[in-house]
Amino acid sequence: MKRYPPQKRWMLTLAFLPVLILSGCETNMVVFRPQGPVARSIMELINWSLWWMLLVVVVVFALFAYIVWKYRERPGTEDIDPPEEHGSTKLEIIWTAIPILIVIALTVPTVKTLYALEEIPKGYEHKDTVVIHVTSADWKWIFSYPEQNIETVNYVNIPADTPILFKLTSASTMQSFWVPALGGQKYTMGKMETEMFLVADHPGSYFGKNTNFNGRGYAQMEFEVLAQTPAEFEKWVEDVHATAPPLTEEKYEELLKPSHLGRLTFTNTHLEWVNHADVDSPTYTNPELYRYHGYQGRVFEADDHYLNRRPSAEIENHHHTPHNEGGEHHGH
Repeated sequence: MKRYPPQKRWMLTLAFLPVLILSGCETNMVVFRPQGPVARSIMELINWSLWWMLLVVVVVFALFAYIVWKYRERPGTEDIDPPEEHGSTKLEIIWTAIPILIVIALTVPTVKTLYALEEIPKGYEHKDTVVIHVTSADWKWIFSYPEQNIETVNYVNIPADTPILFKLTSASTMQSFWVPALGGQKYTMGKMETEMFLVADHPGSYFGKNTNFNGRGYAQMEFEVLAQTPAEFEKWVEDVHATAPPLTEEKYEELLKPSHLGRLTFTNTHLEWVNHADVDSPTYTNPELYRYHGYQGRVFEADDHYLNRRPSAEIENHHHTPHNEGGEHHGH
C-alpha cells in the first residue's frame, strides 16, 4: 500500500473534506426544484451565494496548500530561520477590499430579492389574486377562503398559475409557514398578520410544514398544497358547498385546542367572528375564544384583562387539553 508523506496526507484529507460533509446531506432537496416564480427567485439567490462561497473556499484552500508546500521543512533547511517580514500596505488594502466586495456582491441581490418577494411575482400582476387566510394553531393549519366562504384544516387547494396571497397569523405560539417547492418561510405570530405571495406553475401536490419548534407536536404539523386547474378548483368549491358542514363557533374553539387532526372542511369561515384584516373591528366578544386566537385589536386587549382575572391553575389546565386524533375530509 502506497504511503504518502505527512504533508500530502493532510492536503488529501482537506481536499476530500467537503465531499465527506456533503455525503450526509439530504439528496431530495426540494428548494433546488422550484415549482413557481417565488421559489425560483429564492433558488437563484441561493445559487448566487453558493458560487461566491465556493470561490472563497477554493481560493482559501489553494493558498493554504501553496503556503504549506512552499514553506515546508526540507532536508538541509532545519536550521534556517526565515527573514523577518514587514507589513505591506498594498497587500493589506487588497485583502481588506476583497471581503468588502464579496459582501456587497451578496447583499445587493439579497435585498432586491427580499423586497421583490413582498410583491406579486412579475408577469402575474394582471391576474386576479386569490386571498387565503392562514391561522396556525397547536398543532394544525387552518385555511380560510373569504371569497369562496370555505375553511379547511391541514390542506389547502389553490388554482395553478394564479397568484395566491396568504395572510398569516397564529392562534398560539410563533410558527413558520413553509412550502419548499413554492417559496420560502414566513413566521405566523399572534396579534400580527404577515403576508406571502405564492404561485404554482402547474397543477400538482406540494408539501408544507411548520419549521419552528413550538412543542411536542410540531413535527407532525404538516399540510398539503394541491394546485388545480381553474376548472378543477371551481368544481372543488362547488363540491364543498354541496357536501361540507358549516363551521360553528363552538367547533372553531375546539379546533384551537392543542391536538392533532386529520383534514376538515367547512362551508363558512371563522372570519365571521375573527377579522384578521380589520383590527379595529371587534366583531366577536367571546373571551374564551380570544384566549386562543392571535387577534390584534381592542377585543384582545379586553381579553387580556379577562385573563388577568382568571385563576392561573384554570389557565394552565386549559392549555393542557389532551390530543384529539382523527378528523374528516370533504373533497380534495
